[in-house]
Amino acid sequence: MTDNQAPEDLGAPVSYLVLADGTPVFDTSGDRAGAVEHVLADEKSDVFHGLIVKTAAGHRFAAATVVDGLFEHGVIMSVAAADLPEPSADAAARAAEQDDSLGQSLKKAWDWLVQPR
Repeated sequence: MTDNQAPEDLGAPVSYLVLADGTPVFDTSGDRAGAVEHVLADEKSDVFHGLIVKTAAGHRFAAATVVDGLFEHGVIMSVAAADLPEPSADAAARAAEQDDSLGQSLKKAWDWLVQPR
């Protein structure tokens, strides 16, 4: 096993509410895709939208539908890292290509990325 592959023990399953920023993210092949930059959720409604993932290619959005598992020491996705969309200020264009909820989530991810901290 290389440093780029998921460890065998990712720990116990966790809620998106306690998933730490910086947690490693692994793609469908077991390779490390990046790290959690931010959990995108509506905590009042208890809705998990997905994750902003910091990758070598920049920030990407992993929708909740492609997140297979959240664990103490890692996140497992059901897709390859290259298949994750990039957050965009013009998410309407992507929404026209795909479902509208993805477009809204990509816009929320973009808004979070560009807000002053």
